[in-house]
Amino acid sequence: MTDSSTPRVLVLSGEPPPGLESLEGQAELRLVGEDRLAAELPAADALLVWDFATDALPEAWPRAGGPRWVHTASAGVDRLMFPALVESDTVLTNARGVFEQPIAEYVAGWVIALAKDFAGTYARQRDRVWQHRVTERVGGTRAVVVGGGPIGRACARTLAALGLRVSLVGRTARADDPEVGRVHAFDELDALLPEADWVVCAAPLTERTRDMFDARAFALMKRGARFLNVGRGPLVVEDDLLAALRSGRLGGAALDVFREEPLPADSPLWDAPGLLVSPHMSADTTTWLDDLAAVFVDNFGRWRAGRPLRNVVDKKLGYVPYATPADGGHR
Repeated sequence: MTDSSTPRVLVLSGEPPPGLESLEGQAELRLVGEDRLAAELPAADALLVWDFATDALPEAWPRAGGPRWVHTASAGVDRLMFPALVESDTVLTNARGVFEQPIAEYVAGWVIALAKDFAGTYARQRDRVWQHRVTERVGGTRAVVVGGGPIGRACARTLAALGLRVSLVGRTARADDPEVGRVHAFDELDALLPEADWVVCAAPLTERTRDMFDARAFALMKRGARFLNVGRGPLVVEDDLLAALRSGRLGGAALDVFREEPLPADSPLWDAPGLLVSPHMSADTTTWLDDLAAVFVDNFGRWRAGRPLRNVVDKKLGYVPYATPADGGHR
């Protein structure tokens, strides 16, 4: 540390984040932008990546020195999985615990909106058309949630509460999971897709999961099934999804994440039949910034006291391994 009592903490952000006032006097907080990051990193003890959409860190990472702890105000850490950080002794943590339930609620809203054709209702209201229609039941339909971490589990629990029959797919199989009963392995996904009415992607982005939803995966789904992605954009081959929607293989879809963000105005996804587009906002609620700051402040206290940190990323896996309460873990 630069000083035993006041560690130097860089905050990568364009403006001061809310909720860090309690750290005054406990740390030397230095707000930096991308232009100053390379110059400031070598002398930093810790780094808060508040601007979690940045791509500046790999080039700015120092060859010597640098933070012993990096915390990102996001659930996904794929932007931080560059070799110099992965191979270093730097501890990486994320904001797990903030986003799970809001994303699960967003997914549930999508399922209901698609099943009940809210878009069609809004369109007819706009055009002052009174047209009685029938819609689909949600209860009793089958959902496959891909991603066995806390976001996927929250989605599975929330959808089950709506009466859906839910299968959860994770990295490894588990026959007696205390939260969801059975967890299927990724290798079982092909057998589950043909029976699913809803496929929810909440997986982390790793080399194994990149492009996992492609033409082959969509061809396995039953005709008319719906696909929802709240994971990462590169999990989906967007041209293949577009073709599946246009052909009628998929009955609808909803995307909150994209390979390129913001989604370009000329992207054909804007006009894809049956597709709901939202601008990477499924986790963002009225209190999310304060909630993100609270996770960092709590971890800062642990770090200063030499206690185990929350949400430590396994840099070989590319995410925080999930431990159920029965395993002695936390959500």
